[in-house]
Amino acid sequence: MDDAKPTGPKAKWWSRPTTGRSGRTEPEGVSPSEDSAGAANTADATDAAGTGVTDAAGTGSAAVSEQPVPGVPTPALPADEPLRPAAPAMRPLHEPDEYSTPPYGGPGPWAPAPPVQRPVPTPAHGTPVPPQYAATNGAPVAVDQVPPPGPVPGGMPPQAPPQHLPPHPQAQQVPQQSGQQPPSQWLQYDPWGAPRQPLTQPGPPLGTEPVGRGKSRRGTVLIGAVLLAVVAGGIGGGIGAYVERNGGLTSVELPQTGRDSGGRAPDSVAGIAASALPSVVTLHVNGASESGTGTGFVLDNKGHILTNNHVVSPAGSSGDITVTFSGGETAAAEIVGKDSGYDLAVVRVTGVSGLKPLPLGNSDNVQVGDPVVAIGAPFDLSNTVTSGIISAKQRPITAGGEKGDGTDVSYVDALQTDAPINPGNSGGPLVDAQAHVIGINSAIRAADSGAGSEGAQSGSIGLGFAIPINQGKRVAEELINTGRATHPVIGVTLDMKYTGDGAKVGAKGADGGPAVTTGGPGAKAGIRPGDIITEVQGQRVHSGEELIVKIRAHRPGDRLVLRLTRGGKDLSMTLTLGSASGT
Repeated sequence: MDDAKPTGPKAKWWSRPTTGRSGRTEPEGVSPSEDSAGAANTADATDAAGTGVTDAAGTGSAAVSEQPVPGVPTPALPADEPLRPAAPAMRPLHEPDEYSTPPYGGPGPWAPAPPVQRPVPTPAHGTPVPPQYAATNGAPVAVDQVPPPGPVPGGMPPQAPPQHLPPHPQAQQVPQQSGQQPPSQWLQYDPWGAPRQPLTQPGPPLGTEPVGRGKSRRGTVLIGAVLLAVVAGGIGGGIGAYVERNGGLTSVELPQTGRDSGGRAPDSVAGIAASALPSVVTLHVNGASESGTGTGFVLDNKGHILTNNHVVSPAGSSGDITVTFSGGETAAAEIVGKDSGYDLAVVRVTGVSGLKPLPLGNSDNVQVGDPVVAIGAPFDLSNTVTSGIISAKQRPITAGGEKGDGTDVSYVDALQTDAPINPGNSGGPLVDAQAHVIGINSAIRAADSGAGSEGAQSGSIGLGFAIPINQGKRVAEELINTGRATHPVIGVTLDMKYTGDGAKVGAKGADGGPAVTTGGPGAKAGIRPGDIITEVQGQRVHSGEELIVKIRAHRPGDRLVLRLTRGGKDLSMTLTLGSASGT
């Protein structure tokens, strides 16, 4: 049924003209700003009873019968006042929405117009929200300060202010006072007014800062930042340099044992070295064609020093010999005597006081395995100390022989040691646990050249040989007293080319004479040419060199028991050693 319903197209709520009522006036005290709040409660053309009345043309401009609203007073109109014509229809700012999309569509027959919504940003959980600003920059705007309608940005012509309608019975009346914020959570916002500053701008209004103040402040901040960077860089560089130099911001101190008194047991290597070193010297020899370095040790307070013959032989008859003591003092030395057969020599320094002689031991008391210490200047490294043990006794060795005539060959019944001995150790002392000399270091066994003198530039392989001090003592005494050493002899010439076991007496002597010296010790004992000597004092003899070594290990005049083979028969005889002058 179409009773009481409009037959034409229904006008939108925002485009309907305000109905004119005879004798109706605007309520007093209502400002244009209240219209925005009142527009939220404005109803459409339907009355409280829901019956719409239109005029004959169907435009909806007919007068609307006023119905009393409970609780709202209705102003009385004079009876004789004529009805005023309705105000011309207001043109909306926007074109009608043909799709009726809210808020521009029809709100429905009974619903009031929706208010202007102002969304509030939802902060993150726990983030405090500053209080809302009632107006620009936090300054409240009074109701009477709302600007009147004027030209709308965008070039649209000014429009008449919206007419105030009676509030909807269900709308809440919010009292407002001039200069105060509304109690509602929504800020006052007039969509019809001119654009304003953002509501979230804190502090004083923009553009109120004095001219030049911003530039000055920025310059001050920039200078401060530069100074801070320079200071921080200097401090950082200093800290980095300190850390690099010292390895960290804190120093590391490792635990360490305090200094001791320096004392050592007398029989320790340190104790032996401390006792023997002041008596050991280094010899530097310079001759016409060669030079060398060796070691020696002090024999007495008169300045006599014992060393090897091959150490001083480069000096010849006109060379120089310089002695350097353990403390660094130096003195010139001269040869007192030397003997190539024993490879021993004695030199003497003069004008030197405070000499400390090195005590001499007894090499006959030495046992295999006894600890020993060797002191010398290997490769001119003076005051070098090495230690080892006695590896063997009575090792028959021969050294020298560079001349080829046998006059420089030495025969030694040596003490063998594994204490490292190298070139430069020659002539140095081999001492026992009491720091007593038991031998004179003289030769080493080289890995490439067999047994030989230490003059061969070969390193130690643990095979060192020392002249027993008992033999060295006798030879040194003879050299000091007479300038020559004597050799014990048996008065026979040996066949050095014999390859069998034992020492064979030759058929003829070296000068073509008899092999057994007439009237000599051998002839007196009954030795004949061709006899093979196999033992001396119960010690086996395997070669002619070994027989010489065994004989020279004794003194002239000593009585020796010999065993020999003659025509397949073993014989035993006793002889007294003779004496011969050495060279």
